[in-house]
Amino acid sequence: MIVSVQKSTLNGVIKAPASKSYTHRAIIVASLGKDECKLSRPLLSADTKSTIAACKAFGAKIEEIKNSEIKNSEINNSELLDSEKDDFSIIVNGFNGKPNVPSDEIDIGNSGTTLRIMTALSGLIEEEIVLTGDDSIQTRPNVPLLKTLTEMGAEAYSIKNNGCAPLAVKGKIKPGAVTIDGGISSQFISALLLACPLLDGDSVVKIDGELKSKPYVDITLEIAEKAGVCIQEKYDENECKKNENGENEKENIGIFYEIKGNQKYNLGDYIIPGDFSSASYLLAAGAIVPNAEITVAGLFPSAQGDRAIVEILEKMGADISWNKENGIVHVQNKSGKRLKGIVWDAGETPDLVPTLAVLGAFADGEMKIINAEHVRFKETDRLKAMTTELQKIGADIEETKDGLIISGENSRGKMKGAKLHGWDDHRIVMSLFVAGMMIGGVEIDTSESVRISFPEFFEEMGKLGAVFEKMN
Repeated sequence: MIVSVQKSTLNGVIKAPASKSYTHRAIIVASLGKDECKLSRPLLSADTKSTIAACKAFGAKIEEIKNSEIKNSEINNSELLDSEKDDFSIIVNGFNGKPNVPSDEIDIGNSGTTLRIMTALSGLIEEEIVLTGDDSIQTRPNVPLLKTLTEMGAEAYSIKNNGCAPLAVKGKIKPGAVTIDGGISSQFISALLLACPLLDGDSVVKIDGELKSKPYVDITLEIAEKAGVCIQEKYDENECKKNENGENEKENIGIFYEIKGNQKYNLGDYIIPGDFSSASYLLAAGAIVPNAEITVAGLFPSAQGDRAIVEILEKMGADISWNKENGIVHVQNKSGKRLKGIVWDAGETPDLVPTLAVLGAFADGEMKIINAEHVRFKETDRLKAMTTELQKIGADIEETKDGLIISGENSRGKMKGAKLHGWDDHRIVMSLFVAGMMIGGVEIDTSESVRISFPEFFEEMGKLGAVFEKMN
């Protein structure tokens, strides 16, 4: 699908979509338990539906319960701001830590989270399990996880011998001490942390190097703890390099996890928080689009690293406020002012990089995104993708080995509409949509990819006043 975007201004109240990361993990943790769990306000997107299908394949019984047919467009602003309003829930009856043998290979679509976690859980089964996905997922690396599962006693390998899906796993994995690379994907670590408590003995998972995207592991730990599972995070100070002030040079070095075996999951009733990654496009648009004023509800403090979007916009000079108690973020650009570029370390916020690239293109000064090499291993190489597409509209942007340098000052007055490629990547498409509202005349292909994390993105932007057309 191609979407054509024109200059727009935005105004209104919107409820943030539910967190994809929390929804994935809550469904999986509930499936690992025995008792019935009710998950309220989940995100039903292509990725989370892949997780539901995979959990069902392992023996979980999962049912979607519609609580209301009311949509955002049919209720008033006060009701939208009511965080207690549920549209639907998911009821999960799990397989009590003992996954069944799937009747066929597991197709996880485009979901990296589903692939990595289900690969580790496949190690709990003696029979061989095959996991595959779409063309994009078959380009994403999995070598560290396969290597670690093999060290734990499983046969785990890439069927095409390239480290990518389709993957085959034949367990059972055994408890013990293992080390895994932390620099490619935190999903590898989350996968092991969810599987190890079910083993017949204690385990230690040590992270080799810096643990990138650590907040996603924190989400895993938070939900596991809520389900009654104990995973202890510790630091080996001997692994940390010190600066001249005696402080650790990098925060996420020397991490290891101690996990008791023979534990049981019991998540119970759980409410999924709003998603800061998806809200970042709304907040960015509210901060840079002239005369915009947007209120986003359902954004409460959580372990999500992408909550940093509020801090980033504050540092860039946006008129933004966050009522944490009520979960409401208000942002406006009534004066039509431009933000200012900053330096941002994206080690813990990889999913914000496309949004930050667009913010930098329309800011004064220089925007520098660093420590983002792991962003190259997402649905696509997002550093390359954002550089390529923003250059098409006239932005002054340079791709570095581990980041981006954008000169909004040099781009000012030079940007114009163009036909852009969405790279079949939901975050690329939504970020470019924000750019389109600033300059108009932008066409973005593969726009259907928003279904991965924000299925109602276009509908919601339209209600706020965005001017666009779906062309096919």
